[in-house]
Amino acid sequence: MYSTSDFRRGLKIVFKNEPWIIVDFQHVKPGKGGAFVRTKMKNLVSGRVLEETFRSGEKMDRPDLEEKNVQYLYRDPKDGYVFMDEGSYEQIHLTEDQVGDSRYYLLENMSLMLNLYQGRPIGLDFPTTVTLEVVKSDPGLRGDTASGATKPATLSTGLVVQVPLFINQGDLLKIDTRTGEYLERAKD
Repeated sequence: MYSTSDFRRGLKIVFKNEPWIIVDFQHVKPGKGGAFVRTKMKNLVSGRVLEETFRSGEKMDRPDLEEKNVQYLYRDPKDGYVFMDEGSYEQIHLTEDQVGDSRYYLLENMSLMLNLYQGRPIGLDFPTTVTLEVVKSDPGLRGDTASGATKPATLSTGLVVQVPLFINQGDLLKIDTRTGEYLERAKD
């Protein structure tokens, strides 16, 4: 069991008999009345986002999640995304909906954690950063040195991110998988 004092980003809880992950939270201690915790949660099964307020000290159950180490193999146009269980070597197929926007961070042979709820795949846990190649980017204009200026760049997986003007086609970039933002050029 978790108490509201255990709340943090990424914590998985059971709320109304469904698994949720806490996206954001804020402990509030008003001058009058009891303390409470304001949360923003995402349903791990449906993807629905909900804002909920809990009284301080309220208890939440841990979801019955099973985790499997899997390796991403390939994308099949009719079967979706194919992963291999690293323990049993069994192939697991996930649909486009189950993978969602995570597809922009998938690289062949990448090891991931697959979350299962009551035997059904519900999501993937990625490393914090992935390294992707820039496949399309307009050249930065000489003399355009306005601080913080950015331009769009298309990466090898189809993800479009805002990058500094000095980034060119062929560069390897580190991308934050939680926010989808450019972090830095990857060290070779």
